Amino acid sequence: MASAATTGAGAAAALPAAEERMDPKRIIAFFAMVFGMFMSILDIQIVSASLAEIQAGLGAGSDEIAWVQTSYLIAEVIMIPLSGALARILSTRILFSFSAAGFTIASALAATATNIDQMIIYRAIQGFIGGGMIPSVFAAAFTIFPPSKRNIVSPIVGLVATLAPTIGPTIGGYISHAMSWHWLFLVNVIPGIIVTAVTFSLIDFDKPDFKLLKKFDWWGLFWMALFLGTMEFVLEEGNNKDWFNDEHIVMGTFAMVVGGFFFFHRVFRVDFPVVDLRAFSNANFAFGSLFSFVMGVGLYGLTYLYPVYLGRIRGYDSMMIGETMFVSGAAMFLTAPVAGALSSKLDPRIMMMVGFAGFAAGTYTMTYMTADWDFYELLVPQILRGCSLMLCMVPINNIALGTLPPDRIKNASGLFNLTRNLGGAVGLAVINTMLTQRSDEHYARLSEHADWGNRAALDWLASVGANYDSYGLDGTAVAMQKLSGVITQQSWLLSFIDVFMGLTLLFLSLIFLVFLIKKPSAPAPAGAGH
Repeated sequence: MASAATTGAGAAAALPAAEERMDPKRIIAFFAMVFGMFMSILDIQIVSASLAEIQAGLGAGSDEIAWVQTSYLIAEVIMIPLSGALARILSTRILFSFSAAGFTIASALAATATNIDQMIIYRAIQGFIGGGMIPSVFAAAFTIFPPSKRNIVSPIVGLVATLAPTIGPTIGGYISHAMSWHWLFLVNVIPGIIVTAVTFSLIDFDKPDFKLLKKFDWWGLFWMALFLGTMEFVLEEGNNKDWFNDEHIVMGTFAMVVGGFFFFHRVFRVDFPVVDLRAFSNANFAFGSLFSFVMGVGLYGLTYLYPVYLGRIRGYDSMMIGETMFVSGAAMFLTAPVAGALSSKLDPRIMMMVGFAGFAAGTYTMTYMTADWDFYELLVPQILRGCSLMLCMVPINNIALGTLPPDRIKNASGLFNLTRNLGGAVGLAVINTMLTQRSDEHYARLSEHADWGNRAALDWLASVGANYDSYGLDGTAVAMQKLSGVITQQSWLLSFIDVFMGLTLLFLSLIFLVFLIKKPSAPAPAGAGH
């Protein structure tokens, strides 16, 4: 009897072990997908440090060159939520491998662009097709891997999603310095071919359901594209065009409202909507998406803020900015395995609170910045940012997607990734607007103190003027120019401090919001989605 019992227990123990055993082909396919996602997210920011070189090479105007990034973002933000429906119709294998192939071709075409119009079109194609790769990876991570492997898989996905935009300017700066701007796009070609071949050959996670194509809501797709596309345009271009003082922003906002109305109207009235918003009925997913939105603000906002400070205040070139920004990427890379190990031992809510507190500490430290802050002064804030991002992202991913049934993950992962991108877009719009408005206000106030009634200002002007007079220059004119430059620099510095304080308050508020989350329930059974 005892022997039989032992045998029975051994068999029972062997069953979970068999379920835990992963097919090597699936693991290889998954990592190929992760690399494809890395390329897609990287290409958002890889051009940011090299826009001047691209502008010179294409003979583009200062207003036109911004569209090298904007066109990519608009197209990507449309594709990301659409990918859930496409994955169900076509299967993950067809969607991902064709997305990788299209992204590779578009990258090669972008390198051949001879004018700005061609570049904008190729970047839009690149962003739209590449956007199909991002949610597929998140969906695969939570459907093909058993729950016991989540502490390994989730940090990998979280690391790539946060590391790629962070190191994008660094990699782009190195490439454009070492070779030419064409290689910003050509570097995708060989890896893209490999990813396409591997994913097409090895992905077998699911089967296509072409019958759904008959139910596809084409009008819903149109209204969603209009809604999200114009929203991204308004957020990206609003500050540059002085918001509603520009007719294009007014027209874009009107189109966004109309598109949003009809999109949400159809979502709840058709059998097979383009995006199924019912995923938000899951409280964990809803809170996870909210946190993802705010993390998008922190991720993309700080990836933008640090380079602007280093370029505008410190006068750094793209290479020097890249070398300084590399610290955050290194901190993320080193923290990822720690976050993975902690995720299986700690309550995810505690991890998130620690992460948000660390993020707030990093941004609060930046409120003491001066015009002399350099690599070493920025070291601790960047380390705090990198470590905190990983401590937040892993539990957020697990809370949002880890407890959903497998049949809802494809659609939900598209929505989840969309929230992060929209958070980045909204965050950048608010940050840019704050920087512009606050710097104008600070300039006006500082100028009031540097008038002819200020003895210290007059003494400074006299001293500087006399110095330049000795070299045969118009000392008074040069001194006035210098004073204006000092005031401008200080006004920008104070506006940076205001933005960092705003970000500090934002992340501190999230600590209290964590208390509203219920402890996640048990994940869906491993293999349920196979």
